[in-house]
Amino acid sequence: MIDIGIVIGSTRPGRNGENVARWVHDLGAKRDDARFELIDLQEHALPHLDEPLAAASGSYDHPHTREWSERIARFDGFVFVTPEYNRSTSGVLKNAIDFLYAEWADKAAAFVSYGVDGGVRAAEHLRQVLGQLRVATVQAGVALSLHNDFENFADFRPAAHQEDRVTAMLDQLVSWSRALRPLRV
Repeated sequence: MIDIGIVIGSTRPGRNGENVARWVHDLGAKRDDARFELIDLQEHALPHLDEPLAAASGSYDHPHTREWSERIARFDGFVFVTPEYNRSTSGVLKNAIDFLYAEWADKAAAFVSYGVDGGVRAAEHLRQVLGQLRVATVQAGVALSLHNDFENFADFRPAAHQEDRVTAMLDQLVSWSRALRPLRV
């Protein structure tokens, strides 16, 4: 069975990402080809990157990094739920990614972004970052507009067509995660 982590990429008070991630999780839970689990960055006390050696060394001095490593290593793929802040992803998500290296490698990732323009620039920035970590990003994604998929920019009410986009995204993510498994063994 493929294990997919759904990363909530914001820790901001009043964040929209938690409701979006739970929606993706609930849609994923209806499938029989993968298991889905929420990964909430609020639950991981990761300070600004504080490891003395580069993540590529695989040598972690701090317990918070070792715990983060263990959490991420067991997944086959990821859905990154990201807001768009200033034409990029959140600092907390970028920081969490930067703590690790091998734990991300040879896995697949998909993006559910949200923002005034659907958060597409945040997703594109993450594609560049994850490419450096040998993460294969799938083509299908979901871009949620604060104008059309939220009431008053806060209450998540996705347009009906968005569920079909999540299904297409998860189809690609699960198949790519499965295809990359031999590289991780």
